[in-house]
Amino acid sequence: MKRTIYLGLGSNLGNRAANLEHALAALAAEGVETVKRSSFYVTEPIGFGPQNWFLNCVVEASTALMPRQLLRATQQVERKLGRRRLVRNGPRTVDIDILFYGGSVVSMPDLEIPHPRFVERRFVLVPLREIAQGLRHPTLRATIAELLAATQDRSEVRRWHPSEAAASEEATVREVSSPRGAREQTA
Repeated sequence: MKRTIYLGLGSNLGNRAANLEHALAALAAEGVETVKRSSFYVTEPIGFGPQNWFLNCVVEASTALMPRQLLRATQQVERKLGRRRLVRNGPRTVDIDILFYGGSVVSMPDLEIPHPRFVERRFVLVPLREIAQGLRHPTLRATIAELLAATQDRSEVRRWHPSEAAASEEATVREVSSPRGAREQTA
């Protein structure tokens, strides 16, 4: 039986847009079929010193994988695309988080669904609102739009435009004014 799931994806190393597209293709090969994808968003890094800005998106997908199988599949895709877990919240080629698995609540030592911190993160809530604003959190009973309105996070999240892709091919990095002094890669 297939379940509707929501995944958050992010990248801040290399060609971020290509990394996300490769991750979606690799997930499909693992049995995770994208149903709907948000726009890509340029997002301010949070939680770890200065680093390149992220490109994030959220997908609604369908899968027959059980939660732990899904976790293994997402981690395998991350490794395949060069993810190395050296520093918590540090730079990465790709990061894939399981946000929702149907309406299920999963609590295991290595897996919590819904993702325990996504309600504190605009870089997840903004793209999730784009594709599922009326979706309700199974334990908080609030919609995504309500969670976004209530979050304390004020980090910058803005829609990425494909015209920015040309700049990424040149690997242009420019300084962006931010409270954390982070750098933004322009694609």
